[in-house]
Amino acid sequence: MVKTLFQKIIDREIPAKIEHEDDLCIVLHDIQPQAPVHLLIIPKKPIPRVGEATPADQAILGHLLLTAGTLAKKLNLARGFRLVINHGPDATESVPHLHVHLLAQRQLTWPPG
Repeated sequence: MVKTLFQKIIDREIPAKIEHEDDLCIVLHDIQPQAPVHLLIIPKKPIPRVGEATPADQAILGHLLLTAGTLAKKLNLARGFRLVINHGPDATESVPHLHVHLLAQRQLTWPPG
């Protein structure tokens, strides 16, 4: 299995600006931010995309969302933030390793995209 960019970052083969790390996930600053705060919450287990997660991944998926909430509190994002998960090329998925985008500190429009 070929390592994704995110797996190489997790394995410290590629440097990144890390905001948080624990046993289940790593949180990076996006290198092409779409908002003043743009973090990527990435499970250490290589799940290709959310639609390919299995019931065995339930705890990891919940952990990603709880981590987002913890970071939002830590970064004082009380005015609001958005979580985005892209799946596949039509959703502009650029790395086939599940990740949650946390965007904040600007007015986010609706509908997105």
